Amino acid sequence: MNILITGGAGFIGSSLAIRLVELGYKVRVLDNLSPQIHGDDPQQSPLFLSLPREVEFIHGSVLARQDIARALSDVDCVVHLAAETGTGQSMYAIKHYTDVNIGGTSILLEEIAERRESITKVIVASSRAIYGEGDYLCSVHGRVFPGQRSDQEMQVGDFHVHCPFCGGLCQTIPTREDSPPRPASVYAISKLSQEQLVMNIAPALGLSAYALRFQNVYGPGQSLSNPYTGILSIFSTRILNGSYINIFEDGKESRDFVYISDVVTSLVACIERNTVACGIFNIGSGSAVSVYEVATKLQEHYGKKVQLKVTGQYRVGDIRHCMADISLAQEKLGFNPAVRIEHGLEQFVTWVKGEKVQHDGYEHSLEELRDKGLFK
Repeated sequence: MNILITGGAGFIGSSLAIRLVELGYKVRVLDNLSPQIHGDDPQQSPLFLSLPREVEFIHGSVLARQDIARALSDVDCVVHLAAETGTGQSMYAIKHYTDVNIGGTSILLEEIAERRESITKVIVASSRAIYGEGDYLCSVHGRVFPGQRSDQEMQVGDFHVHCPFCGGLCQTIPTREDSPPRPASVYAISKLSQEQLVMNIAPALGLSAYALRFQNVYGPGQSLSNPYTGILSIFSTRILNGSYINIFEDGKESRDFVYISDVVTSLVACIERNTVACGIFNIGSGSAVSVYEVATKLQEHYGKKVQLKVTGQYRVGDIRHCMADISLAQEKLGFNPAVRIEHGLEQFVTWVKGEKVQHDGYEHSLEELRDKGLFK
């Protein structure tokens, strides 16, 4: 099978390319080598250099039809990872996010339609962000799906999620795939659109289609210089530079962290699934860790303490908690995350210690958000 990975020089894409080459697949990568991810000399970036020599690399964009047409030549399966990521940045770079994530996917699908006799499968990287707050449990109303938290509540320090019916406090529970989408950011809207386009168009063309709703992916290879996304990378860079860490809200907000090798395993499972089928799956660890706890654990692993400031500040578009119900992926894909957060953090920190300490652009990124009224 010949496989195209769009965005294949990125964090997830490069790791997938390495695994697929090891498994004997022929791999082609299309990537624009964005400076935000790869730095000022992209072809010397660790992610780009990690691609096996067997990989055919095309330096191009999903917004350029001729690049996509070239990349799709003689391809059997497409893994569509190319996207702009970052909740906060998406709230002001609106056209750029929709152009790349929605427009690029549209062009890709049009070109796939021209080659539907040869291409058999499309897999798209979706995101847990499409759920917004996701699933919660109210003691009165049972399973509920709260909307976005109000600015008025957060300004007075009420960061909790309330029942949309009675206003009572809710308890977070694992979010299932049948949870109604409630995207709270432009990034989330664009990822939902990507998913819906693929899951509608590909089956109409007679192709298998899969959308994997990734939780917070982390591990070796993650960009350490991108201040807009990747909380573990951002915190690591702050710690190594001896800078304080701004813990948003009350520090009790939590995330489901899933290790990169487990994410790659889920993608390979979809690639190797022989039945002509479609499916949407949550891919996570199935458990959640608070942001404050993660910052504390990172300091322990680095053996270096910095000030953890719980500031009560918040970003517009952020969600309170997230935790995936992965039972469907376990049943249908045989997906069982193998790396627990304790071991994953240890491997991540070991890798970071071997990398060059990056310039910290985090404060600048927050100033951008503050200037646009998106960080309060």
